[in-house]
Amino acid sequence: MHTRMKSLILAMSIAVPATALAQDDETYATYITEEQWSMVNELPGVDRQLISRDIGKLNLSVGIIHRGAVERGSAVAATAPATERPCGVTSTDRDSGARGIMHHHQTEAYIIASGSGTLVTGGTIMNGTESAADSNVTLVLNGPSCSGQIVGDWVAKHVKEGDMIIIPAGTPHGWLEVPVHVDYLSVRPDPDRVLADDYINPALGADFKMKTE
Repeated sequence: MHTRMKSLILAMSIAVPATALAQDDETYATYITEEQWSMVNELPGVDRQLISRDIGKLNLSVGIIHRGAVERGSAVAATAPATERPCGVTSTDRDSGARGIMHHHQTEAYIIASGSGTLVTGGTIMNGTESAADSNVTLVLNGPSCSGQIVGDWVAKHVKEGDMIIIPAGTPHGWLEVPVHVDYLSVRPDPDRVLADDYINPALGADFKMKTE
């Protein structure tokens, strides 16, 4: 990874609570190494939360996401809601060709660690499905969210290693095309505190906790 990328990740790294510290102390810092988030990124799955913590005025989380190849035009728009939890609009308006997600409360800042792809942002979700109250998306990753086809006033941008993207809460986003893969850290402010403030990815384990004490 480029030196500038390492510097950027270090600057945006946040803390995991040390077990020896009081839970109401938000002034301490904890470190997530490149080796640690890379290890989690090698595990099965797509979006893995690393940690969530209370930093005073809001909660803050960091996730690591790995997406394999996505072929342009592979997303198929639904013609009608097929869910008991419908969300978004119901009519087709300038279809982006990409499926995506919109988080009601949580902004995300992407830091592309490797790979590249075409990211669609903006517009609205058509014939979407609201995340279930007991789902991993709602409870661990992003809070209540709406997933479906992205339509409307969207934009598509090619992004690559070293790029950053800020996606405000309420903004649909999804990948139109990924030639090989794209891996990215997601820094997730949670001002409404919809997620727990003490999550630690189980893969980091007790050894990780001991190193922060």
